[in-house]
Amino acid sequence: MSPAGGSPFATRPLGGTGLAVTALCVGGGPLGSMPQNFGYEVSAERGVATARRVLDGPINFLDTAAGYSDGESERRIGAALADRGGLPDGFVLATKVDRDADTGDFSGDQVRRSAAGSLARLGLETIQLLYLHDPEHISYEDGMAAGGPVEALLRLRDEGVAQHIGLAGGPVELMSRYLKTGAFEVLITHNRWTLVDRSADDLISAAVDRGIGVVNGAPFGGGMLAKGTAHSTDYAYRPAPPAIVERVRQMETACARYSVPLPAAALQFSMRDPRITSTIVGISRPERVDETLRLAGWDIPEELWRIIEPLAAPPDVWQW
Repeated sequence: MSPAGGSPFATRPLGGTGLAVTALCVGGGPLGSMPQNFGYEVSAERGVATARRVLDGPINFLDTAAGYSDGESERRIGAALADRGGLPDGFVLATKVDRDADTGDFSGDQVRRSAAGSLARLGLETIQLLYLHDPEHISYEDGMAAGGPVEALLRLRDEGVAQHIGLAGGPVELMSRYLKTGAFEVLITHNRWTLVDRSADDLISAAVDRGIGVVNGAPFGGGMLAKGTAHSTDYAYRPAPPAIVERVRQMETACARYSVPLPAAALQFSMRDPRITSTIVGISRPERVDETLRLAGWDIPEELWRIIEPLAAPPDVWQW
């Protein structure tokens, strides 16, 4: 079930941006090869082929970042865009400005350098949606300082380098502080609104109340809710607390009883929430597009939702 019961291929407004996106968004991190996060390598050929498949398919929303594999995700997407003669009509591409991976610099100048590098790698003159990525690596005060990253991002929008700007990060209290500034049009929260972790509940509601579009990342918690506990006991790319592993095991048992794949339930938990405009799923090979669409359309009985939705882990082990 998709938001409001509509088709996952139908587009819906992304907050007040004027952009229209599908309920599924393809995450570009894995297609650039991030073995430290996902446990496997992705060749350039496979990454470009995956990006081409996304551009040709029913999902119209692709998300990447300057910092994914030192820009390799953007390079591969840029190659696919060149093959297709640019962005297809109606397609929405988002990327993110990042701090300098070597020095940690996240100044206003670094934001400009990051954005310029992204456009060069993607082969574009402007980006539809540009996020401030992981501002938790600096203080809120530095983020909002005169000449700092938020001011630079706003200027990039004023100059037309970015059509719209967003915020993508983790800690819910910090994200809430940034949203209250009124600077951002879209929020990405990740690993904090899943079957087992509900940290972002109030943040999501507050964003919607402000007219901010909400995109939910990592509905599989980085892998456990996709692969199952027999294959992974990591959550958010680190070993999960025992309470999370045990709750996921209980969910696996319930899903098996109803012949529903655990990843279908994990994905649709996010997609069925009417507050969430789009849900990001990282994809690293072309055939995963169709596999993800199959999970998104899996028929899940309401009885199963009544069993698994209350099985969230205790709040003291959430990401927050």
